[in-house]
Amino acid sequence: MPEYVYRAMTKTGLVVKNRVEDVSKQILIQKLKKSNLLPINIVQVGYTGSKNKVKQQKRNITDMDDVMRSANSSTIFQGRTKNKLTAKERISLALSKTERIQINDIRTFTQNFYLLKKANFNNIHALSTIIQSTENLSFRGILEDILAGVEAGEYMYTTMEYYGDIFPYIYINMIKVGELSGSLTNSLEQAERYLEESTAITKKVRGILLPNLIQFCALFVLLIVGTVFAIPAIQNVFDSMGSTAKLPGITVWFSGVVDLVAEYWYIPTLIIVAVAVAIYLYISTPKGKYNFHYFKYTMPIFGKLIYVIDLSRFMKAMLLNLQNGMRIQDALDVSKNVIKNYVMLSMIETSINNTLIGASWIEPFEKSGLTSPMVIEMLKIGMQTDLPEMMDKLVEFIEIDIDNTIRKIVKVLPEVSYLFVGAVLIFFVLVVLVPCIQVYMGQGIIDGLNL
Repeated sequence: MPEYVYRAMTKTGLVVKNRVEDVSKQILIQKLKKSNLLPINIVQVGYTGSKNKVKQQKRNITDMDDVMRSANSSTIFQGRTKNKLTAKERISLALSKTERIQINDIRTFTQNFYLLKKANFNNIHALSTIIQSTENLSFRGILEDILAGVEAGEYMYTTMEYYGDIFPYIYINMIKVGELSGSLTNSLEQAERYLEESTAITKKVRGILLPNLIQFCALFVLLIVGTVFAIPAIQNVFDSMGSTAKLPGITVWFSGVVDLVAEYWYIPTLIIVAVAVAIYLYISTPKGKYNFHYFKYTMPIFGKLIYVIDLSRFMKAMLLNLQNGMRIQDALDVSKNVIKNYVMLSMIETSINNTLIGASWIEPFEKSGLTSPMVIEMLKIGMQTDLPEMMDKLVEFIEIDIDNTIRKIVKVLPEVSYLFVGAVLIFFVLVVLVPCIQVYMGQGIIDGLNL
C-alpha cells in the first residue's frame, strides 16, 4: 500500500503533518476533508511491501513515525474540537505570533535536534518532531520554513542564511560545515557548546560591567545635577552672608563647562555624530574593516580572548573535516566559513594558497604574531605525525587557554571599572561635596561675622 506524507490545515489555522498509508491520493484527500482538514501538500514517499526483510529495514523509521503520529493525532484532535477561539485565546495567539525569538529558543532547538540525530532520526523527522513541541510560534514558523527547504532537497543552512538576524553567523556556518562534511551530529554538538559558552561569557562580563556601569552613570548624573543646581545655591548662600569665601577653582571651572555645553549643546552633538559617521564609513571600507578587526584581536583585556575563541572555532571545524577524510586544502576552504574576522580570513586564504604551491599552511598563522608559539609547535608536530590526533589535543589546549583568559579578565575587569568609578567619585567630591562641606561647617557665616 502506498505511503504518503501530507501537510494540512485545521480550522484553527494550525498546520499539521503526518505520514500515513492509504489506497490512493484521491481517497486520502477525501478522508482528510471529512476530518475537517484542508490538504496543503500530499507526497507519496514509498510503498509498503509484505516481506519481512523490508519491514526490518524500516523498523527504526516506523518507530519514529509512531512518535510523529501520536504527536500529530493530539494536535488534530484539538483542531476538531475547538472550531471557535475565545477572545482570550485570540489575544494570546496574536501576542505569540509576534513573540520575540530569544537565544534560549535556539539553544533548546539545537539540544533537541542533537539528541534526535544521535537517536538516528533523519533531518525531516527530527525537524517535524521539534516543530510540534516548539511553543514560540514565531520560531516555529522559521523551523517550518527550514523543514520545507529540507523536504525540497536543500541544505538546512541555506534557509538559515535567510534568517541571519535570528541565527548567529557562526552558528549557521557550523551547521554548514556539518552538512557539507557529512557530520551534522558533531557540528550540532559544537554549536550547542558554542551557544552555551557564548551565553556564559556574556553573563560573566555583564555581571562585572553592569553594576559598575550603573554606578558610573549614577555618579556622573549626580555630578551634573549637583553642578547645575547645588553650586549656584551654595554661591547664593555665600553672597547673602556677605562672605568673601570663594568656590574652589575646579568647581568654578566645571560649572562654566556645564553652562557652556548647555548653551551650545548642538556643537558637541554635531561633533559626536560626525565622528561616529566617519568611523562607520571608514569601517565600511575593506581596509577600515580589516584594521577594525585587527584592533579587535589586539585591544586591551578582550583582544586575546576574541582571537583565541575564533581560533578554537576554526580548529574545531578543521578537526571535524579532517576526521571525515578531507584533504587539508579542502578542510581549510570549508572551515573558513565559521570565521567572520577579516584578519583570520586573510590568514586562512594565504594558507590555502600556500597549499597550492607546496608551502606550509601553518606559516601565515606563525607570521601573524597573534597565535601562541605552543599552538604553532603543536601544528608542526601534527604535520609530521598524525594531524587529526594532534589537532584534537590542540583543541583541548585552546579550551584550557580560553578558560585561563576568562579568569584573568574576570580578575582584571573589576579593577579597571573601579578605577573609572573612583576617578568620577573623587571629581564629584572636589566639585560638589567640598563647597557643601564649607556651607555645613559654617565657613561662610564665620567670614561674614569677621567683616
